[in-house]
Formats: sequence, C-alpha cells, structure tokens
Amino acid sequence: MLSTYGWSDALQQDFSPFAAQGLAPARVTVQQRGRFRLITEGGETESRISGRFAHEAAEGDYPVTGDWVAVELKADVAVIQHVLPRTTVFTRKSAGPSGAIQVVAANVDVALLAASLNADLNLRRLERYLATAYESGARPVIVLTKSDACEDVETLVADVEAIAFGVPVIACSATTGQGLPDLTEHLLPGKTAVLLGSSGVGKSTLVNALAGSELMVTREIREDDARGRHTTTHRELILLPSGALILDTPGMRELALWEADTGVEAAFADITAEVERIAEDCKFRDCNHVREPGCAVQAALGDGSLDADRWRSFQKLQRELAHEHRKADPRARAESRKAWIAQLKAGKARMKAKREPD
Repeated sequence: MLSTYGWSDALQQDFSPFAAQGLAPARVTVQQRGRFRLITEGGETESRISGRFAHEAAEGDYPVTGDWVAVELKADVAVIQHVLPRTTVFTRKSAGPSGAIQVVAANVDVALLAASLNADLNLRRLERYLATAYESGARPVIVLTKSDACEDVETLVADVEAIAFGVPVIACSATTGQGLPDLTEHLLPGKTAVLLGSSGVGKSTLVNALAGSELMVTREIREDDARGRHTTTHRELILLPSGALILDTPGMRELALWEADTGVEAAFADITAEVERIAEDCKFRDCNHVREPGCAVQAALGDGSLDADRWRSFQKLQRELAHEHRKADPRARAESRKAWIAQLKAGKARMKAKREPD
C-alpha cells in the first residue's frame, strides 16, 4: 500500500531510526482543521498529533498533506510522533496580520500551476506561482484550463509561454478532454503532483476528469467577473487510476511569497540575464537603473527592447521579499532605515542647492 503512495528505498532508509522506536511509516492524505487521514501499510486510518509533538513543533513543522510521518498505531487511532524530512515544500505567507509561514504541500514532484483561459487570466499571478514552484524544488508545469470556452487559445498560450521561460504550458479542457493526454504525460505512477491556483480555475473539475469519477465537489464561476469561489475546503492526496498521485488544494485568493529569493531569480532568469547584458552600456558602473543619467536599462525600457511588464514584476517581487527580510531581521531593518534617511537628506540637499542663487 505504501509503495503505491510513493514509498521508496530512500524513505525506508530515512525511517530506520523511527522503526527502531517501534513506530510505523504513513503518509498524510487529508489535512482539515487539525484532523489528519493517513495511509499506512494496513490501509487508511484517522490520526492525531501527539501532545509532545504539538508542544515542541516549530512554525511550519506541523504535518501537511503529502508529508511522510512516523506514527504510533493504537487500536482506534494513529498518533503522529514525527514528520520525516521533506524533499520539496510549498510555502507562502499566510493571510492576515500575523503573516506567519504556511506550508501548502510537501513531497511533491510536479507542480501543476493552474490558470483559467478566461477574463481572469493574469500573467503577473502566474509569475508568483512559478517563483513559488521553483523555490519548492518541484518541477513546474503550467495548466491552462477551460480551453473549450476560449476563442483565442493560441494567442494566450503564447503570452504565457513568453513568461514561462521553458516551462511546459498545456491548454486543456476537462469538458472535452482536449489537452488531457498531454497533461497525463507529466503524471507518473508513484509520483506526486500538486494542483495550485486561484479559486474558479477548475482544479477540482480537472481532478474529476483525470480520475474518471466525481471525487471532488465543483461549483460554477461567477459570471460578472469570471472568478470563482472556494470549492475545495481541504487538501487531499488522491490516487488516480493511472497510479499517479495528485494533491488538490483550496483556491488561493493571494500568494504572498515566503523566502523565495532563489525562486524569483529562477522565474525571471531571462530578464535578469538581459538586464545584465544591457547594463554593460550604463554610464555608471553602480547604476541602480532607476533615474540615473545614461542608464541603458531605462533606455531599453523606453524603446521596448526590454519587457517593461516583466521588469516591473521582477522588481515588485524583490521589494516584497526585501520587506519580509527587514521585518524578520532587526539589523537589516536598521540598515534600510539608515539608507532611507541618507537618501532623504541627499534629496533635501539637492533641492536646497537648486533654490540657492549661483
């Protein structure tokens, strides 16, 4: 049973210290409001976290769907004692004032980044998902749903490919089956894929089409703005008839990045390489490419030879990450404040110099 859900020789080796304690391996298949359903060698079982684990676990260490865990098997329930090291992990900053880390999924091989081919298709949002996927360590695949309801699929696919930097882009329809064979090529037996995307993009409908049955509840999107409401309310790992595993997640209204510096760099590798090349012609070697005279990057943005939307998006995500770093690091926050004060003083000095007569 466990090998069907991705158990391997490498995992068996990692588990040996827990086996010596008399614990059994299991994988989390459902996570919902503090409740967990597991797959063990003997089949499905309900579970809870041990009191010691709940007391000692750090932020982000609690089990999530996709996790491999070490459990104590009791007559009526399995008690989770440990979470095995994760090979890949999707994180984001949780909504609300706390801004804590939220682990969305763990131990997935392929990230299916879903977006709908309707009025809500947003390239900037897809860039965020790509950055998160790269940071996780999983292999990203962009899935454009509802192709049967789109009149210009090829143009929109080309637009997405332009920001995907070599990532596979698949247009498909759960209604007609178009594109599903291309998608299933990325879903291999024993391997885990996760579906990530906003509400209403058709993730649950897609899971049902891949499973060949109505496993997930679906809901129509709103007609006024082409956006959907949350349908999936929990994270569930589903075994498909092909032997592949797919993890459906609730739609996310926002995806605030959490420690995704490497992911952002990877998602914008084309832009950063182009800027590095263009910047060789800047007048000043320490040019910030903002308002400096003789900036070749600003000139390229002006004449359209450098994609302005991609450049602004890259800078926005970098500012967002820098803001999070400053919040977490008092020294970085102090340095940022000193730099801001210095810039403010320099600006006032320039204004004063302009007002004074020669």
